[in-house]
Amino acid sequence: MIRVLLVHDACLVRKVLAEWLRGTPDLGVYDTPWRGAPGRARSIGPDVCAVDLECADSYGIPPLAELCGRGGGSPPPRLLVLASANRPGLLRRAAEAGALGYVDKEGSPDRLLFGIRRVAQGERFVDDSLGFGFLKAAEMPLTRRELSVLSLAAGGASVAEIAGSLHLSHGTVRNYMASITRKTGARNRVDAIRISQGEGWL
Repeated sequence: MIRVLLVHDACLVRKVLAEWLRGTPDLGVYDTPWRGAPGRARSIGPDVCAVDLECADSYGIPPLAELCGRGGGSPPPRLLVLASANRPGLLRRAAEAGALGYVDKEGSPDRLLFGIRRVAQGERFVDDSLGFGFLKAAEMPLTRRELSVLSLAAGGASVAEIAGSLHLSHGTVRNYMASITRKTGARNRVDAIRISQGEGWL
């Protein structure tokens, strides 16, 4: 039996997908929104976390590191993500978090089932249709930390709020914003957000 935790913030989509997966005899399927995902993963101890990268909480930053950590010496769950080629920033976050599986959200549900089984065996699975997204992710000029700062700024967070969320000083946040503005060729913070959203980095 493969224990699967399905993480998705859209309740209807999550419930329909979970019920469909439960029709497969070798899967034990649980589901949760992102808000409760890390705690649910710790209590269930899934083999695979199948997660939608579109996160409604935390200014749109999915807490992948929290989700994939497991204490007590037991192995962490393997990560499979539901992704889109037009969001290379999220693809890069998933890659940096050690995701093994990448399923295109525009694809067939059968691809998700196939991906879960591959990832549960410790094998990599990537939908071919996501290749362009990975190429764009490789060309992104912003670092992981700069993306985190900019994602929070795009969600309306102030310098103080960004500093508190990322455990940085106010001056460091301002330095990151200056670097982001320079790297994106933007005129200011608002322009940097606009450019980055247009490129799919956020």
